[in-house]
Amino acid sequence: MRRLLACLAGMALYGTLGCGSALALDLSAEEQAGKRLFREGVSSSDAQVVARVGASDMTVPASVLPCASCHGFDGRGRAEGGVRPPTLDWQRLALGQGEREVNGRRYPAYSDASVARAIGQGLDPAGNRLDPAMPRFVLSMADQRNLTAYLKRLGEERDPGLEEATLRLGTLLPSQGPLAEAGRVVRAVLEDGFEQLNLQGGIHGRRLHLVTLDPGPDQASAEQALARLLDGEEVFALIAPLAPLLDGVLSQRLESAGVPLIGSTPRSGGSPQIFDPLPGLREQLLSLAAHGRQALALGPGALQVVYAGDDQGALAESLWQRLRLLGWAPPPLRAFDGRAVEGQGILYVGRAGGFAELANALQAAGRSPYLFAASSQVAGALPGLPAHWSQRLFLAYPFVPGDWTEQGRASLADMQRRQGLDGRQASLQVGTLCALKLLTEALKQMGRDTSREHLVRVLEGLHDVPTGLTPALSFGPGLRHGLAGAHVVAVDLPGPRFRAVAPYRPAPDIP
Repeated sequence: MRRLLACLAGMALYGTLGCGSALALDLSAEEQAGKRLFREGVSSSDAQVVARVGASDMTVPASVLPCASCHGFDGRGRAEGGVRPPTLDWQRLALGQGEREVNGRRYPAYSDASVARAIGQGLDPAGNRLDPAMPRFVLSMADQRNLTAYLKRLGEERDPGLEEATLRLGTLLPSQGPLAEAGRVVRAVLEDGFEQLNLQGGIHGRRLHLVTLDPGPDQASAEQALARLLDGEEVFALIAPLAPLLDGVLSQRLESAGVPLIGSTPRSGGSPQIFDPLPGLREQLLSLAAHGRQALALGPGALQVVYAGDDQGALAESLWQRLRLLGWAPPPLRAFDGRAVEGQGILYVGRAGGFAELANALQAAGRSPYLFAASSQVAGALPGLPAHWSQRLFLAYPFVPGDWTEQGRASLADMQRRQGLDGRQASLQVGTLCALKLLTEALKQMGRDTSREHLVRVLEGLHDVPTGLTPALSFGPGLRHGLAGAHVVAVDLPGPRFRAVAPYRPAPDIP
């Protein structure tokens, strides 16, 4: 128990806180135009390309159904709705394969002419009709030539950062300012993980190379660093960046570039490209609400959602709406203005400073409601809280030392020893190790012939991944957090001292 308290104290007090060029194809102007048509459905003349869909020949803009939307940027096809588009590998389709049999049909190899017929009329080289899900595109002769030219090169193209002997990954970590120490810790964990993997020969014969840039002191410098990482350094994916100034733009930037990220999700919301090993704040707070109902007998209208800081309003609103859908009847959402608030239980969204002010205002008004908050947001306020709040304060933790297996504990200790780290910022260390675990597992499953899009698909398919330090991580379609709930820990004051009062459970879902 003493060890548990010491580890939780460390996590609470500190938990908040040589490059080669990418191997890219040298495409001709014709092939570049074909690539744009393949990926975006846009003609080289900027004229609108249309596609005919279904038996009724309904026409839609090709930009709605570009080739890549079904076949993928890598041309390998992805199953959707029971349909598996074929791989667009020119070596397989057209060069020297002779007559083949697929799905009980025999047909000769594709040629430029038969590819054009397949694209425009939905017929294979033998005249068999292709799957009805395949759109038929109305292309000019120039667009058809461009598209065919690019298809012949598609199998040769690799995503940026994917080199013959090296896989380049990037991160943004501050070296100055209030997050400098956290940046140092994340960098140490990442560099140690990459070094250990490279000592074992890398993954599928590729050594992992980490490109680290400083996001700088403001949003403009952070955006410049991100642009340099994606466009100049041309990394394959991002891992565990620490750049909160990018919260408002990161998701959109990653989606437009098609770059995956494994690490924490921006406060502004998730993205199909971002895989966060730890739960979102909303899910952690919902776990606290469930504990309030089940263990503390709070009624449907007893829980007041309070937020401090305009940047926390969207999260607080989302939490409030979710509570209503789950059968709660919370009072109207409150922005903390320095005065005490009503409520038998208060679910707080915001940073440590606002939380301390809220606790002091409530105490001054003679009120002692239950206080609920995510440890990652308010940990810094705990040492200054008076004994008045002992056993009235409950925090959400994505993991506790009780989750640690013997192997996980040993791996964490070995990393700390090699890098000169201690138990402080344990939450940050574990979160970064989990991101490394997910990356490693996905890269091993993908094999050597891979792409960014393939990485996203494999990450989405990971289930029950053991980390040795957290509950097992699972993802899925539309599910981008590996954990969906939290442990509930009571805080005894002064101290602080911690007691786990409810084990990890997924946040309640809508009935």
